[in-house]
This record gives sequence, structure tokens and C-alpha cells, in this order.
Amino acid sequence: MTASSSSAASYIHMDLLECILFNMSKEECMDALAKHANILPVVTSTVWKELEKENKQFFEAYSMNTREMRSLVKEKSAVTDYELETMKQRIHKMLSDLRSSASDGSTC
Repeated sequence: MTASSSSAASYIHMDLLECILFNMSKEECMDALAKHANILPVVTSTVWKELEKENKQFFEAYSMNTREMRSLVKEKSAVTDYELETMKQRIHKMLSDLRSSASDGSTC
């Protein structure tokens, strides 16, 4: 693995961790990173699969927790799909803005 491919994998790894913090599914991560970081979905999927192999117990628990959370949200919340999508877009924009600030060398 070259230094640049190692750096790219590390960058994608960090982006995936951000997605996980927001309880996003693999598919949602693939869509978000394709849209906001110009990372091909196949690349995101490959890195996700490798992380799953290395952290099997975590991803089993994460998957179960995410399914349960989504189920609760559907049952107990009056939030519409549109509102959820709007919230996701705001989160993605904040992450994108933070990434831009970090690459510019500015601090929060």
C-alpha cells in the first residue's frame, strides 16, 4: 500500500466514523460520502467491509442498535421523512463546513 492510498484509506475511515456517530447505515454512508466527499460508493463499501471484519462484535451491536433506533423513531415520532432528510442535509453541511475549516487551517 502506497503512502497516498494509505492516507486515502485513513481519510475514508475517519469519514465512516463520522457517519457511524450519526447512526447512518452503510448505504447512507455510501450516499453521503459520494455526495459530500466525492468518494465512490464501491470504495466506501470496501472500507466498511474491512472495518466490519476487524470489528465484528461492534458492527453486530451497531447494526442491531441502529435498527432498534429506527424502529422507535418510526413508532414514536411525528417527524416526517422530509424533516428527517432536512436534518441529515444540515448535518452533512456542518461536517462539510468543519472539514473545509480544518483544511483551511482555521480553528473553531
